[in-house]
Amino acid sequence: MSSSSAMVRILIKGGKVVNDDCTQEADVYIENGIVQQVGKELMIPGGAKVIDASGKLVLPGGIDTSVHLEESFMNATTVDDFYSGTKAALAGGTTMVIGHVLPERNESLLEAYEKCRNSADSKACCDYALHIGVTWWGPKVRAEMEKLVRDKGVNSFQMFMAYKDMFMLRDSELFQVLQHCKDIGAIARVHAENGELVSEGAKEALDLGISGPEGIEISRPEELEAEATHRAITIANRAHCPVYLVNVSSMSAGDVVATAKMQGKVVHGETTTAHTVLNGMQYYHQDWSHAAAHVTVPPLRLDPNTPNFLMSLLGNDTLNVVGSDHRPFTVKQKAMGKDDFTKIPHGLPGIQDRMSVIWEKGVIGGKMDENRFVAVTSSNAAKIYNLYPRKGRIIPGADADVVVWDPEGSKVISVENQVQGGDINPYEGLRCHGVPIVTISRGRLVYENGMFTCAEGSGKFCPLRTFPDYLYKKMVQREKCQAVKAVEREPYTGEVVAVANSGKRDTGSSDLDTPTRPCTRHGGMRDLHESSFSLSGAQIDDNIPKRSSARILAPPGGRSSGIW
Repeated sequence: MSSSSAMVRILIKGGKVVNDDCTQEADVYIENGIVQQVGKELMIPGGAKVIDASGKLVLPGGIDTSVHLEESFMNATTVDDFYSGTKAALAGGTTMVIGHVLPERNESLLEAYEKCRNSADSKACCDYALHIGVTWWGPKVRAEMEKLVRDKGVNSFQMFMAYKDMFMLRDSELFQVLQHCKDIGAIARVHAENGELVSEGAKEALDLGISGPEGIEISRPEELEAEATHRAITIANRAHCPVYLVNVSSMSAGDVVATAKMQGKVVHGETTTAHTVLNGMQYYHQDWSHAAAHVTVPPLRLDPNTPNFLMSLLGNDTLNVVGSDHRPFTVKQKAMGKDDFTKIPHGLPGIQDRMSVIWEKGVIGGKMDENRFVAVTSSNAAKIYNLYPRKGRIIPGADADVVVWDPEGSKVISVENQVQGGDINPYEGLRCHGVPIVTISRGRLVYENGMFTCAEGSGKFCPLRTFPDYLYKKMVQREKCQAVKAVEREPYTGEVVAVANSGKRDTGSSDLDTPTRPCTRHGGMRDLHESSFSLSGAQIDDNIPKRSSARILAPPGGRSSGIW
């Protein structure tokens, strides 16, 4: 605990404390970076700063589970580093972020992690943790995953079924990674899109002369996400590993997640702010820069009902978490793909606006109450990443990450007054009712009525523990009750036919050992005109005498008239 937070005493008076399961009128006393007391008529020492929260809500600080800060991606570097990004998060009521480390193919996971930590530790204004991308697979990756879990405070890894020739893993590799995640107790995050068909779809679109941002939507239809979502859940189920699906963006993929949950599979889902608010008609805007500004993956969906549907899934716990997936680029950076949509860097900003936008569209829109809002923006993330109840809840002993929220206040989102970087805001002009007026991080008042008092580097890296109960308790029990075992029987003692060894390969060889089909003159495809059947030469029935005629008793199809 830093010395600055050790001396700070804060009393939040007169507000309603909102947790994910209940709301109560209570005061909150904070000291030494910890929530010390919650209740009425508290006995507290003198010298505390008093914050009047009358008519306001007191919420656990938001946890943004997907941010890309100081990241190089598709030949561009995001315009927010860990200082500007976490500062923007605090302005929006988020007190912890989980960033991404995406190693290049064949790059060491450990080296990529250390490089990110060296930069982030001196810049972060709020607590942070890291996901590590498993962008390739081999014995070295397996060993480094164990080391990251054991020594570096990492408990989550992200795998990609998309981004062919860049990050994508084959099904067999994904299965092995998920098995390893289960063995070490890590959270397996999976980006589900059919990478092979996405690649083919992009080629088709370009061949048709479609080079603009609409190509991102045309080449990545939602059926490719739904198919990959089902496949990811199936692979995870076979590996007995809980699966956490990220960036769920379509109604059909949401239905796949809902079905899997009804079947009792251990599946959790995360969507993004953009997918719950915006639709894919943005890609058909006449202004290229406006259309390109909305390019993200999976793309925003054309069906205008999709955002409401996804928000409803958040409301009913089919989807558990909403992250910003903050990856801000400028119009100039997006313009690298002005002649080819596959070169437009994927990503939207949102770290600052996530909580206000979800309040506006979710709570004000009637999809969830304030308790569910706390669940999807904070508590569920804390439970999944093994931080609960230290974070994600306001109780004595919890970290003092607290937001005073004004449900009656409002603001209009604009790129002109945003703290986050970039010259694009996809929610431009949206009026949000429900805004943070005070943010407290690690027991320090860091944001109040538009004024920052946070210091660069005052945030801390949060080591995350493995085997979170929220994911693994159910999986352990499912594995016990679904365990398979051999049938106990008397051994077979009868005769066994002798198989002549002709030097041919066993028919029981694996798919990987299947010999390739011999090439024919038709380019490797089976020639239907090449058959072993022949009417020329000697036949097997040549020795049977031929009858001159045969009386038909029952013609094909049966008798239809008396003529037979």
